[in-house]
Amino acid sequence: MAALILLLLGFTSDAASAFTAAFSRRWGKSRGRWASFLLRNVLGIPVWVVGLGLAVHSPSPPWFTPSSVTAVLGWLLLLSGATVQVLAIAVLRLQAARPSVDDELAARGVYGRLRHPIYAGLLLQFWGIALVKPTQMVLLAIALGCVWVLIQARLEEVDLLQRMPAYRDYMKQVPRFLPRVGGRTQA
Repeated sequence: MAALILLLLGFTSDAASAFTAAFSRRWGKSRGRWASFLLRNVLGIPVWVVGLGLAVHSPSPPWFTPSSVTAVLGWLLLLSGATVQVLAIAVLRLQAARPSVDDELAARGVYGRLRHPIYAGLLLQFWGIALVKPTQMVLLAIALGCVWVLIQARLEEVDLLQRMPAYRDYMKQVPRFLPRVGGRTQA
């Protein structure tokens, strides 16, 4: 139960970090940036990561019988998700941790193919964890995490539309989580 409480608290704090434009209007640019930073990086991510860790280590019945194939697939998903996230953070640099009203639109690299590669990578990692540790508690934690990612991405899009007018056209050209196969993308 503690795992689920920490997950929900962390996801809520992380979601609140998606209001950089509103925080900046209310408290000024610098304080708005710090509010987003603290909500995401000090309260949000660490708390939900601990909650996920507790879920993984909680005794719980399996939701399927694991095999070496599911374990390998799970680890491939974990590695793929981490790779996508590293590529995304390499493009954003500090913008990933400290969003600001002065940020410029990142439409290059992996962001030329996906609007939310960090969250796409996280979704891959969530399902990788579910395959490596297939318990009912982990499945519940992953389901909550997937719902949170969908909500978080939408909240951030609302914020990005306020901070970056060019984001509206970018949304029309670049898919949210899954790249287009053979379709036109931004450079």
